[in-house]
Amino acid sequence: MDPVIVVGAGPVGLTLSLALAAQGVPSVVLDEGSGTEEPRPARTVVLREDTADLVGRLGCRELDRVGLRWAGWRSMRRKQLVRNVPLNGGGDEDEAPLTGLLPAPLHVPQHALSAALRAAADKAPLVQRVPVSRIDTLEQDPDGITVHTREPGSTWWRGSYLVGCDGARSTVRKLLDIRFPGRTAVERHAVAALRAELPWPDEAVLHRQPPWRTGGAEVSARPLPDGVWRLDWLLPPRGELVTPEALITRIRDTLAGWCGETPAYELLDTGVHTLHHRLARRWRKQRAFLAGDAAHLLGAVGTQGLDEGIRDAENLAWKLAHAWHHGPAEHLLDSYQAERRAAVAARLRAADQSLPILRGGGGLRTLVPGAARGHDTLLSDGHLGCGALGAPPSYSHSPLAPPHTEAHAVVGTPPGAPVADVTVTAPDGTTARLRERLGQGHPLVVLVAPGTGVWDRRHWQTAGVMPRLTDAVAALPGSTELLVTESYPGASAHTVLLVRPDGHLVAAFGGVQPAELLTAARAALGGTPHEAREPVEPGDGGDVQDTGREQAARARVHADGTAGLH
Repeated sequence: MDPVIVVGAGPVGLTLSLALAAQGVPSVVLDEGSGTEEPRPARTVVLREDTADLVGRLGCRELDRVGLRWAGWRSMRRKQLVRNVPLNGGGDEDEAPLTGLLPAPLHVPQHALSAALRAAADKAPLVQRVPVSRIDTLEQDPDGITVHTREPGSTWWRGSYLVGCDGARSTVRKLLDIRFPGRTAVERHAVAALRAELPWPDEAVLHRQPPWRTGGAEVSARPLPDGVWRLDWLLPPRGELVTPEALITRIRDTLAGWCGETPAYELLDTGVHTLHHRLARRWRKQRAFLAGDAAHLLGAVGTQGLDEGIRDAENLAWKLAHAWHHGPAEHLLDSYQAERRAAVAARLRAADQSLPILRGGGGLRTLVPGAARGHDTLLSDGHLGCGALGAPPSYSHSPLAPPHTEAHAVVGTPPGAPVADVTVTAPDGTTARLRERLGQGHPLVVLVAPGTGVWDRRHWQTAGVMPRLTDAVAALPGSTELLVTESYPGASAHTVLLVRPDGHLVAAFGGVQPAELLTAARAALGGTPHEAREPVEPGDGGDVQDTGREQAARARVHADGTAGLH
């Protein structure tokens, strides 16, 4: 079968190609550029715990050397400390849930992330990266997809599927004639990367309404290794030309405001970052898909566009791998748009609803007791990966959800949400983190069995419910890995979890239930679509419209109030 064509060799395209390779699927990555990226210290990305783990599993373990996991999060308003949040930046992961600390994001220069992904791709036999290859023609037929790249490397490429990961000005999206409506210049930031000593080593800082003249409405400082900091000043939406002299004044005033006087510093890089909010009408057209900035733009109030793009790649990779290995799987492939577009639409909606509250200024809201603290919590959510602005997505309304999903909520993780990263044991006796077993193209079945860590595996493999569960797993479609864990949050002994290849919970059962487990596994692989969840095609109107699932996601955001004040 022909390889998957990935258009674009940025972090999303490279993550997708490596995720496909991990599942035995070859890909051709058509890179419009030369295959290198100019180092820009002021251009950095923040990866949540789950996306950082994914990139690490794909061969980029060294990111913890070039990036930094924050030790804490500090929020200030005027001259007061509003919030100080310690973060779990490493150590014993089994102890992390007991501490109650939020996981620390990984802050890394984007050029370092891209370089690590390129190095991993160049070592992967199933990934072919082709530089200086800009496509100008795209043709589809029932058996595959063909693209043409212009000079100097003019040639035709044949693929089984194609994914456009070619950024905000996506050529693939234009060739597919897919509209990209939304809002322009939602936020503007002046950015500087510098080396200096600040009072809060390894802590990220958000300072609202700083008391010095050039502070503006908001300034943030996010640490990197070797004493480097990225500073962002929120600018008015329009006007205010940021000259080099004005930026130097901002830097000096900000450092003096935090340190008492301007300390010695080394300026490494500067820029102006403009954020847009856009959402493509469709993310799939026959055998072609969109991912990353080609499908969505976001980033206001702390939301992370690249983080969402990497989740796109993880979601799509296992579905393409299943179709590549096992033949047509239209319902499964349709679920990519249904799940990911709904999740990003909910994120955009939460940000758009928050902006008037956070950026509206003055008025009675500033006199309401606790308003400042509520605003700070809302802003922190986006930066720290919490709430509607930042938490990992849950696909509870997925077309892949089995019937009567609500009956399978017997653990602390709701169906559709990411599973907890517990320690698991395989039948051969090897142990690992649950996330380390993901991304191999097959579902996982996890049995909660206290005591397996101290028993000889020859005994527990043939004791209790294990033989019956082994037979039930053997009857599931495809290859499913059986794992055992000592405990799982909210689960009692003999609870059985069915987990998708991307780590989202399909269902949990109070004991071994072979028939129900089989039904859920078939649904999760797209074989038995839930009759109440037929795909709904996005409209072609001028504004961003929702599928039925996206409307349900919006209803949940309104219902639980997570898009408003906490």
